[in-house]
Amino acid sequence: MISFAMLIIEACAAQIFRKEPFFYGHDNYDQLVKIAKVLGTDELSAYLSKYRIELDPHLEALVGRHSRKPWIKFINMDNQHLAVPEAVDFVDKLLRYDHQERPTAKEAMAHPYFYPVRNAESSRARSQ
Repeated sequence: MISFAMLIIEACAAQIFRKEPFFYGHDNYDQLVKIAKVLGTDELSAYLSKYRIELDPHLEALVGRHSRKPWIKFINMDNQHLAVPEAVDFVDKLLRYDHQERPTAKEAMAHPYFYPVRNAESSRARSQ
């Protein structure tokens, strides 16, 4: 159930918020519980309904009900220099249950978070 893409995205969040791993689960069930505690269960329910996926009753009981946590709750003195608005927006757009709601790789690379990299590359290319 946990996709490879979601694990890569989680690694980005871990780097920005300096919380590694960002979602620490002992197994796939526990991993989903950890994700639901951050992303909320309303969005999970919408995803499951959209794709006609039924959770195992045991897993549904484990997941429980949670509201989405605002990203500001993860920002502290140790990570505030990394958790700039563009970075938080980037993570917010990537960390979605529904893969159809996530940006494509091309769209992700066009995100403002990467402007400094693109600008540096453009400057370097012009100076050569």
